[in-house]
Amino acid sequence: ALMEIVSEPDLRSSAEAAECMKKLRQILRYIGSCDGDMEKGSLRCDANVSVRLKGSNTFGTRCEIKNLNSIRYIVQAIDYEIQRQIEILESGEEISQDTLLFDVASGKTKVMRNKEDASDYRYFPEPDLLPVEVSQDKIDSIKSSLP
Repeated sequence: ALMEIVSEPDLRSSAEAAECMKKLRQILRYIGSCDGDMEKGSLRCDANVSVRLKGSNTFGTRCEIKNLNSIRYIVQAIDYEIQRQIEILESGEEISQDTLLFDVASGKTKVMRNKEDASDYRYFPEPDLLPVEVSQDKIDSIKSSLP
């Protein structure tokens, strides 16, 4: 079975993304949901990357890197993509909204397909699944009950 977990767009670096995946993998292993073996495909990461110019409050066009299968590749792919987008913006060009793959041999992202319009991504909320919001009190309570 396939399970997809989507976070809010609030990770600000490859290091944060890697840490998030490590924690998520730890939780999924603990609850027995999966073995977390990324290299065998039990757990994968799709990373959406967008940058903003200094002084701007608005992030630019988002590109999605698909099927990252190790923590190390998550870091490498995001770092490369951040730098690629910065170079494009600094040269005065625009970033196209693309779906990318990470080529391990070259250490670069490559375009799988271009999305002419954001609607092509078909992002829509799942009406039957509400967000799970856990209060800090609940987190503290759970932590205190752990061995």
